[in-house]
Amino acid sequence: MTNNALVLASPRKAYAARIDQLSEKSVAKHFDAYEDIAWNDPRFQIHLDDPRFEKSGDDVLGRTDWYRSQPAAVRARIGLHHLAAQMKFGIDFEAVLSRGLLEFTSTLPNGAPEFRYAYHEIVEEAQHSMMFQEFVNRTGLPVKGLGGLVRFTSRFVPRLGRSFPELFFLYVLAGETPIDRVQRTALAELDLHPLQRRVLQIHVTEEARHICFAKAYLREHVPRLNALRRFTLAVRAPAILSTMARQMLDPPAALVRTYGIPKSVVREAYIDNPEHHAQVVAGLEPIRTLCEELGLISGLPAALWRAFGLQPRATNHTRQLRE
Repeated sequence: MTNNALVLASPRKAYAARIDQLSEKSVAKHFDAYEDIAWNDPRFQIHLDDPRFEKSGDDVLGRTDWYRSQPAAVRARIGLHHLAAQMKFGIDFEAVLSRGLLEFTSTLPNGAPEFRYAYHEIVEEAQHSMMFQEFVNRTGLPVKGLGGLVRFTSRFVPRLGRSFPELFFLYVLAGETPIDRVQRTALAELDLHPLQRRVLQIHVTEEARHICFAKAYLREHVPRLNALRRFTLAVRAPAILSTMARQMLDPPAALVRTYGIPKSVVREAYIDNPEHHAQVVAGLEPIRTLCEELGLISGLPAALWRAFGLQPRATNHTRQLRE
C-alpha cells in the first residue's frame, strides 16, 4: 500500500470506528417512550393554566407588552400550545427523517457500519414520536404538524437518502440542531413542568448521537463529491437551513390566529427583532461552522448565506449567545 493510500485509509478507519461507537452508545443508553416516562404519575398531569408553561422573560414573545398583558391562564396556554405544536412538527419531521434513513440504508453494501447505526436511529425516532404524540394528546390542544409548502416539499426529502445522502443529512442537521439548542437552554435555565423536562431530557440525549452521525457522515463524504454535487449542496444549504430553523422556532400561523396575536406583535417578536435573528443564527452556528470546514461557503454560496440572513452580525448580543 502506498503512503497516500495509508493516509486515506486511516481517516476512513477512524470514521467507521466512530459510527460503531455511536451504535454501541445506542445500545448502552436508550429509552422507551412508555417504560421510561411515568405518564400516570400525578406530578406529570398537564393543566392548561400551569404557570410553568408560560413563556419566560427571555423569550422574544414572552417579553412583549402584549403577552405580558394577557391573563396568567392565557399566557400559560399560549406557551403550552406552542410547545405542543413544536412536538407535533417534530413528529412529522422525524417521519421524514426515518423514511430517508430507510432509503439511505437500502443503498449500503453488506458490512457497512452505517446500516446498524441508521436502524438504531430509526428506532429512537419512533420512540420520540410516540413520546411527543402522547404529550400532545394529554394537552388536548388542536395542534397540527408540517403545513403548506414545507409539507409538500418534505415529500421529496426521503428520496435524497438514496439519491443524494449528503443533501439529506444537511436537511437532518437543519431540523435537529436549532431545536436542540433551544431544548438544552430550557433544561439548564428554566423551571419546567416535570413531564416536559423528562421528555426533553430523553430527546436531547439521543439527538446528540443523531447530530454527531450526520456531521461525521458529511465530513467523510462531502470531500469526495464531484464539483457539480458540491456546488448543488453549497447553494441549497442556506435555503434549507433558513426554512427549517424558522419552522422550528417561530410560532405556527394557527397559534397566532387562535390567540389573536396582532401582526405588529409577531413583527416585533420575530420578524423585525435583531435578538430573534441572533438566536436563529446561533442555533445554526454549528452547521455553518461545519459548512465552512467543508469549503461550502465561498463565492455565490456565501452571498446566499448573507441574503438569507444567516451570517452572524458583529454585535455584543451575538457574541454573548456564542459564548
